[in-house]
Amino acid sequence: MPYCEVGKTQNAVDAALNNGIQIYYRTYGHGPIKVLLITGLAGTHDSWGPQIRGLAGTDRANDDETMAVDRESDGANNEVGGIEVCSLDNRGTGRSSVPNKKSDYSTRIMAKDAIALLDHLGWKKAHVFGHSMGAMIACKMAALVPDRILSLALLNVTGGGFECCPKLDRKTLSIAIRFLKAKTPEQRAAVDLDTHYSEEYLEEFVGSDTRRVILYQEYVKGITASGMQSNHGFEGQINACWRHKMTRAEIDLIRSGGFLVSVIHGRQDVIAQINHARRLAEKLQPVARMVEFHGGHLVTHERTEEVNQALLELIKASEMKMSPHDWNNFPKKRSEASNRTTVERETNIIIAKIHVFLVYLISLFMTAFKYGRSSLQRLKPVRVGASSPK
Repeated sequence: MPYCEVGKTQNAVDAALNNGIQIYYRTYGHGPIKVLLITGLAGTHDSWGPQIRGLAGTDRANDDETMAVDRESDGANNEVGGIEVCSLDNRGTGRSSVPNKKSDYSTRIMAKDAIALLDHLGWKKAHVFGHSMGAMIACKMAALVPDRILSLALLNVTGGGFECCPKLDRKTLSIAIRFLKAKTPEQRAAVDLDTHYSEEYLEEFVGSDTRRVILYQEYVKGITASGMQSNHGFEGQINACWRHKMTRAEIDLIRSGGFLVSVIHGRQDVIAQINHARRLAEKLQPVARMVEFHGGHLVTHERTEEVNQALLELIKASEMKMSPHDWNNFPKKRSEASNRTTVERETNIIIAKIHVFLVYLISLFMTAFKYGRSSLQRLKPVRVGASSPK
């Protein structure tokens, strides 16, 4: 099995903290261009399936002994040459190690896992693409080792903390409650569909069935095969997202890193609100381009061709050494527009804080309800029968 022992390639302090931590990964395709894919919360390496096929030209892993390698076909579907892709399971999910302590999870720690994997592979530099939590990890990685980043793609990303909270409405509240109550692959699959895709996409017919029906069967099969994520892994990764924050110094390191950035997002994402992604893209000016598609949180699956094309354009622009001025697509700021943006940003922050407070109250209610019901179930009433006549 392809594993990277994290502590082996790290300095003494990090090695001591990560002793025994193993990161599972797979590589696909061959070529001089290297791409590292970092998946999101609760996801595994194969969550990037559509991008692996689009970039590497195959979905057969390089360590698959049954694979007949045809190196001439690698990269045949793109214009940038042969690409080798690596996708990993973050700590806490899939086949990677699952530490028990929440303190063993942070986007910075997981970024160091990814850097250790680059060392393990012998990749001096790579294009780094992250989705959701994986994009937060990619940001930390780019700030830690900007000299090893060829380009950075941030898909369906937020700035962490309160920005991780979904939009508060009836639909997302229903999704949150169903997610907390999901105990079986069937229940988890049903809620995952509403979390990952736009309603329009799910209700489209493919032959005689809707995509919802087809994807539901695939999700149940996949979750059953891989198993539900452990509580330690899920709580640890949630903790990492909540604690994530990019400082001004880290943002400056990315902006001055000498590489281009794409911020790619689905407009119908109910998990990572697009306004937060736009704000991050603004902070990363002048090196960032904002790319928006009609789609949900898994825009990588919902708009596969468009997303793959955007990623290939990023790789091509980086290989051609395109200037940030030619790459970014943000209009020049005017004083009036700048003032309006500032007011909107402050208003959004206030609304977000109110939102967090409401989510906190709801979570308290759900926890109290859960434990209250458990306590009632443990109370066994004493049956008193009728007294027998003497």
